[in-house]
Amino acid sequence: MGLFSRLRERLTKTRSALSDGLSSIFRGGRPIDQELLDELEELLYTSDLGPLAGELCAEIARLHKRGEIKGEEDVRAHLRTRLLEALGEGGGEIEFGSEKPTVILVVGVNGSGKTTSIAKLASRFQSQGKRVLLGAADTYRAAAADQLEIWAGRNGADLVRQHTDGADPAAVAFDAVSAGIARGMDVVLIDTAGRLHTQRDLMEELGKVRRVIGKKLPGAPHHTWLVIDGTNGQNAIEQAKRFTASVEVTGLIVAKLDGTARGGAVFGIRRALGLPVHYVGTGEQLELLEAFEPEPFVDAILARSAAGTTEGSGA
Repeated sequence: MGLFSRLRERLTKTRSALSDGLSSIFRGGRPIDQELLDELEELLYTSDLGPLAGELCAEIARLHKRGEIKGEEDVRAHLRTRLLEALGEGGGEIEFGSEKPTVILVVGVNGSGKTTSIAKLASRFQSQGKRVLLGAADTYRAAAADQLEIWAGRNGADLVRQHTDGADPAAVAFDAVSAGIARGMDVVLIDTAGRLHTQRDLMEELGKVRRVIGKKLPGAPHHTWLVIDGTNGQNAIEQAKRFTASVEVTGLIVAKLDGTARGGAVFGIRRALGLPVHYVGTGEQLELLEAFEPEPFVDAILARSAAGTTEGSGA
């Protein structure tokens, strides 16, 4: 099964909201008029496209008036083009450089799916032949380290953690990087405690973690990824904007997209933060983490429900 087919299957709620909604609006060959445009704008907003929804509808109205958009197929084609433009370049699977180990610091707010995403990343990188070590630097939530230990056991990955309550997260991160170097690991993934941008002490602690890692391995962390809960839609964007204003983030993981009709928020997230989306979570199992590719993603959420009438190549 190709990436398009997997995404089409797993992003059912978003596809149903957006693509099936389009089919419903145009049912019976309705002409494009102001009433239809109003329904279209409402549909795009409820699909969580945010401000982009209004812009798209204004463009469609203008192009229809000029005779360039005449019906549903033209609207779908225009949406596909503009949504791809909104996602831009970059993101997707990372390319590992010559540094060894590559240190990836994973951050986010409470409940974003951060620890599970780290386990999925470990599984993905191991399937690519990488040796992976996990650093359990979320020392505030014992369950987070326990969860990572379970995942590490299932994956056969190395784990560095402290069993003492309230251990210094920076010390755990330092030990994890040290172990990664000593054991010849390819990747060190470091979990951190969930925090809000308003928690000044915790945000400063994150800065300390980064500095300590850099002292042990100059240039590290090589990546700092923010995990965003896709089910939060537009609210996730505002939360992430405030978070990235306080912490240097290099990329994004959008989790839990299978459980929401708000997959359209990916476009707003990309636009508002100007950061590449590297991976999207599409289910609970370890393998359900996909490298983000704009074209299969857009085609999957615009795909028709009827067999044989899907948009895109289906590759």
